[in-house]
Amino acid sequence: MPDVRLVNVTKTFEGGRIVAVDHVNLYVRDKEYFCILGPSGSGKTTLLRLIAGILEPDEGEIYIGGKPMRGIPPEDRDIGYVFQTFALFPHMTAWENVTYGPRARGWPEEEIERVGREMLELVGLYERADAYPRELSGGMMQRVGLARALATGASLLLLDEPLSSLDAKIAFELRYEIRRLVKGLGRTAIHVTHNQAEAMAIADRIAVMRRGRILQVGTPQELYMKPNCIFVAHFVGESNFLEGFVEKVDERGSLVRLRGDLIVRVEGKSLSVGEKAVLGIRPEVLSLETNGTKRENALPGTIERVMFEGVITRYEVRLDNEDLIVITAPSMTAKPLKPGDRVMVCIPSEKVFLFPYPERGLKEELAVE
Repeated sequence: MPDVRLVNVTKTFEGGRIVAVDHVNLYVRDKEYFCILGPSGSGKTTLLRLIAGILEPDEGEIYIGGKPMRGIPPEDRDIGYVFQTFALFPHMTAWENVTYGPRARGWPEEEIERVGREMLELVGLYERADAYPRELSGGMMQRVGLARALATGASLLLLDEPLSSLDAKIAFELRYEIRRLVKGLGRTAIHVTHNQAEAMAIADRIAVMRRGRILQVGTPQELYMKPNCIFVAHFVGESNFLEGFVEKVDERGSLVRLRGDLIVRVEGKSLSVGEKAVLGIRPEVLSLETNGTKRENALPGTIERVMFEGVITRYEVRLDNEDLIVITAPSMTAKPLKPGDRVMVCIPSEKVFLFPYPERGLKEELAVE
């Protein structure tokens, strides 16, 4: 089974005016379920097509199973490709779609029969083997697409936004099923998506991509707990961002002065005194107190909105310095608060991300384009 390695891979369009993939270095391990996550236009589908051989890089090299792929056509790369829009042959039944690859490769008929039955049973659609795509639901069609990719025996599976055309409930169920099937067969998978919840749920590791570059690679837990930049903290999960200046650095960490002379202590010590900083804080690590006691990392404010969202309740608090901050809490234990209530927003210093202020400004850094 293959690993995949990209070394300094670059791809441009329109005579170099558009840089879709910009000097990407990436390693996907053998039998790993790997996700490439990023907003629309970040270059993730272009990257997948480069791995598939549909496109050739302008610079750099791609290795599959240790072998260089430059000049190797898609059909010789031992890959299966699952498309966003199903891409089934409409004039073929589910059986004919699934067995198309083995038949085109000239496999013996008994082997075609065995693989076709095995793959359709694997995705739970053997009873619909004679159905045409128009007779199947979206979820069923995507299962057929997956079975067709697996039926070729390809050791590397490439999935391009495979769930984005499905309704939310079916997509939620199918993402776990795809992972189970791929891991059960011991295949390597590279799954492209813009849906961070999808990537977090199914990936062994994730690469976050933006503007053609890889910003961070890590497990879902690493990306969520230890984002290496403002955009990753923003795109993977949800964060509040507060601007300030580093006022002091000591053995306990840093003191950051926000607007209105509010002070927040953080454990990070990566910035120097006087540097402009951005604090990233997940809504769920914050808590609210109503007794108004002044203490370290308790910032005063007024509740502007309370939103019940089922599992969680969301509070929007306008701090006394006019910054808006969001706090979430499990609805079963949420405090009975209402707009207009005065509160203290309590910030655990060890849960705050400390980032340098971006050169382009915070608004531009947070833009999802």
